[in-house]
Amino acid sequence: MKASKPVGPAARRPHGSGEAWVSAPDGRTFWGTFGAAGLLVHDDRGVLLQHRVEWSHFGGTWGLPGGARHEGESAVRGALREAEEEAGVPSDAVVLEFTSVFDLEIWSYTTVGVRATRHFDAVIGDAESVELRWVPLDEVKSLPLHPGFAARWPVLKDLVENPTSLVIDAANVVGSRPDGWWKDRAGAASTLLDDLAGLSDAGFAGSLLDLEVDEYWPSIVAVLEGEARGARDPREPHSARSRADGIPAPTIGIDRAEGGGDESIVEKAVSQRNAGSRVVVVTADAELRSRVEAHGCATRAPGWLRSILDRPPVAP
Repeated sequence: MKASKPVGPAARRPHGSGEAWVSAPDGRTFWGTFGAAGLLVHDDRGVLLQHRVEWSHFGGTWGLPGGARHEGESAVRGALREAEEEAGVPSDAVVLEFTSVFDLEIWSYTTVGVRATRHFDAVIGDAESVELRWVPLDEVKSLPLHPGFAARWPVLKDLVENPTSLVIDAANVVGSRPDGWWKDRAGAASTLLDDLAGLSDAGFAGSLLDLEVDEYWPSIVAVLEGEARGARDPREPHSARSRADGIPAPTIGIDRAEGGGDESIVEKAVSQRNAGSRVVVVTADAELRSRVEAHGCATRAPGWLRSILDRPPVAP
């Protein structure tokens, strides 16, 4: 999808509040007074890349749609805004997966990884693109890439190809704290689902999941058994999945197991692992941990999850 005719710098969008050069002590220059951000959006067609016009910084290379952040603008919001303006990426067609920050202290660039939830056509929105193209993952490295994107591509490709999933043994997590949960098992499970929905919005630090990213939004499946199957779905606003920065977070999957929860947990974990996901099962059950670990899944104790859920919320 190439531009219909050549365009020059005069056809750029009007500059925003952060659109200016930043100079490093070593003489290098970077675009964006308040840093910059780009959107790595992918689906079954590959990743959406932008062929940069020759007069732009590193012109002629391929990279992500993105640009300078505005003053006070989050990196996630900035990446989405730029991708909407440059490539027509609709905010209601993607879901958050991760952020990866290249930080020089005087300037930073944040790659915001998202998965497209439906197909859409990319549209050139300004003069900074010669072409927009969905590129299969294995073909990306054959293009002349922007050097910053090229340096990070091996890590980013792995994150796209091998997403992370959490499978939660809800009964085990609820039972890890003596707060009277046994008096109302469905109510206790409902509270856990609300907490998980809030965590899904907020995201994880990448280090908590042993990932080379700053933040991560894994898919989460909570397995309910027995009386806990009567738990309600997560309360608003989380069930709407609409974050303040405009990009939805993953919804919480709920498996209301007909029989014992262990079999459902193993089935979910192994199925996702076989599909290429990194799977983390949260349980303290030694036998269950052994079963899923035999299939290449990682495990965490309920206390690990509780310590994350109990942290004070961070403003977006």
